[in-house]
Amino acid sequence: MADLLILDDDPDVAIAARLLLRRRFGEVAELADPRALSAALERHRPAVLLLDMNFSAGRADGGEGLALLRQLAGRPDAPGVATPAVIVMTAYADVALAVEAVKLGAFDFVTKPWDNAKLLATVAAALASRRPAAAGPASALLGESAPMRELRALIASVAPTEANVLILGENGVGKELVARALHQASHRADGVCLAVDMGALPESTFESELFGHRKGSFTDARSDRPGRFQAARGGTLFLDEIGNMPLANQAKLLTALERREVTPVGADRPEAIDVRIVSATNLDETQLFDPAHFRPDLLYRLNTIVLRVPPLRARRDDIALLAAHYLDHYARQYGKPARPLAAAADAALSAHDWPGNVRALRHACERAVILATGAQFEAADFGLGGPAANSAAPAGMATASASPSGYIGGPAALSLSERERDAIAAALAQASGNISQAAKLLGVSRAALYRKLEKHGL
Repeated sequence: MADLLILDDDPDVAIAARLLLRRRFGEVAELADPRALSAALERHRPAVLLLDMNFSAGRADGGEGLALLRQLAGRPDAPGVATPAVIVMTAYADVALAVEAVKLGAFDFVTKPWDNAKLLATVAAALASRRPAAAGPASALLGESAPMRELRALIASVAPTEANVLILGENGVGKELVARALHQASHRADGVCLAVDMGALPESTFESELFGHRKGSFTDARSDRPGRFQAARGGTLFLDEIGNMPLANQAKLLTALERREVTPVGADRPEAIDVRIVSATNLDETQLFDPAHFRPDLLYRLNTIVLRVPPLRARRDDIALLAAHYLDHYARQYGKPARPLAAAADAALSAHDWPGNVRALRHACERAVILATGAQFEAADFGLGGPAANSAAPAGMATASASPSGYIGGPAALSLSERERDAIAAALAQASGNISQAAKLLGVSRAALYRKLEKHGL
């Protein structure tokens, strides 16, 4: 099964969309031939279909996509195979085509090339329209250390209330998992838990994305569209990375929370909102209480209850448990044999400071499962950099500083494939994740870079 299915005959477009979406939404399936759509729907059972509008050479009128929409509209839901929400995609956008697609049942309309934040927000809203977002109970927060037991106890106490909750913690500690655990244990568990990356919302479309808009209210407003507050009605709205919001957007959010109502762009009257607000930030509390970074009046609206998620280095007793969980998960995912963890590797993992926290540990375990060749996992399989990795090396073995992607060892220890992966990871880091800029730094086309990202699992 896959939450998302992309139907597009351009492999570069499909890869680009999948690489973007899978990091946020999980498994994403691809399909190039529209004739195989019915079989793909039965096989993958997606909640959302991203549908290209033109498949034949020379076609630019969207007729093929509209025909597929008509077929989907007349397709009865089979047991366990519900018709997905459809987001249509085309590079030949015009008002008439957009209106026709929506009339035929499309959830929304995205033009190519797309804005990443816009596409992510549209897919999130489409998923929310189909079913409650996947959420794990507090027991999914793995760990038996004292800090984790205390966190789970706080979640159990706070979840049944309607209090706004602010989650604090470094990158990679699992703040969204905490938010979903709160939702799942709340009286709103039957509703959606809709996550919004507040720092990624462009200021120019902030109100439209959060509060919705009316048809014709601005150039691209081709139909009425609910905002995130409306899409999460009766459930939980998770405002992630609130510390990255510009002050002007903070004022707009504050007004909505104070009045418990929003006014869609182009509407002449407000709409009441019924959501529980859970927010999160990786800002330290000194910055959070600095008016130059964050409005105090908004902070007081958000932090009725504050949950602090501990960094991994503060709960080292949990590292072995987490590593075993992820090693088993990725071994099953990639069809690799189960391997024990060598004592030296166990010691190296526990001694490492994990600046990327649980997310970094998960990635290290995935790397180890893919690359390990021995009968057991060794410290070098995890690509740890810094003193912890070096101290775990056998006596007499020369060590080298880690490459940008975390690989260790001298030049002889690296294959050509690993060097290519390092170069790509370094370019992405230098370009802050911007694919176009990274491609320029590497001297390759965007399409070639997408294929290499897919090849290396980046």
